[in-house]
Amino acid sequence: MTPPALPAALRAALDQKAQGLSRSDAAVRAAAISQTYRSGGGSNAIRNEPDALAYALARMPATYAAVVACFNALREIRPQFTPVSLLDLGSGPGTATWAAAQAFESLDAFSAIDANPALRSLALDLAADESRLRRLDYMQSDALTGLREKSVSADLVVASYVIGEMNAERQAAFADLTWAATSDTLLAVEPGTPAGYRRIIDLRRRLIGQGAHVVAPCPHDRECPLMAFTSEASPASPEDIASKQKNTSDWCHFVQRLPRSRAHKQIKSAELPFEDEKFSYVALTRTPALQRRPRVLAPPLVTKAGMRIKLCQRDGCADVVTIPRRDKAAYARMRRISWGDTVVPTEP
Repeated sequence: MTPPALPAALRAALDQKAQGLSRSDAAVRAAAISQTYRSGGGSNAIRNEPDALAYALARMPATYAAVVACFNALREIRPQFTPVSLLDLGSGPGTATWAAAQAFESLDAFSAIDANPALRSLALDLAADESRLRRLDYMQSDALTGLREKSVSADLVVASYVIGEMNAERQAAFADLTWAATSDTLLAVEPGTPAGYRRIIDLRRRLIGQGAHVVAPCPHDRECPLMAFTSEASPASPEDIASKQKNTSDWCHFVQRLPRSRAHKQIKSAELPFEDEKFSYVALTRTPALQRRPRVLAPPLVTKAGMRIKLCQRDGCADVVTIPRRDKAAYARMRRISWGDTVVPTEP
């Protein structure tokens, strides 16, 4: 499995770009950009090279770790998947492109689309000395326009942390165009919030209706059993979603722990040597997955009596399974299971 830390070549390229950079100034820029995103804005707050670099130093490690976690889940279910071409939508500084290059040695052709010129310039600079990425074809355009204007398809298409920058109408059009550009597998990743989960569920539902099959995280193509507040008729605004969240604390999301470098800690004014990135995702393919394993939906609860594990099951249900300590064989088999893992079912 690909580790969650940034690869050495990318860390070196970032360090070189950051030489002479004021960490305090970068921290201020990163905080302002983060606030823009949290308020529903997009990358328009990133206006120049210092902004782009501050954003990359603050967000690339966590975004990279989340996307790598999704690729690891995909590879576990489809170890035979060897994509040759990649299309990275809303690529920003190229985070998902780097993650895909690390996860899939088979990749040879890399394409990216993003509207922000400062992020595009930074992405090309970071990739310049990496042999596999130096021929990166990076189109400066918003994702919808780029998909409409550029006749492109790829074995692996990635849309990471980009759907949230669109309204509902554009999200639907984006889903259709993205799926049309996917010759094999599409990965969509969003923040692990109720709003991010809803966006993933909407895309999942729409594309299953067009013949897509879920590879991960779900072991089925049915409706999500946790979608208490994500029906088509429910309000789409963040405020309404937050209000409905009060009635349920359950939505499908996962967490990836990643190490923090000294620069990362300085930029984020953090003390802990690690960060936990929460994310929601779906991987969709044009052919059904051969493996259908239940997936752990929450941290297992360990008590004196045993373990309680919440599983998304192959029949489309979410069940809490209890493994008593007295069942030594079952307990030994499950005791190291973690949030987000798949479980090999025991057949009767």
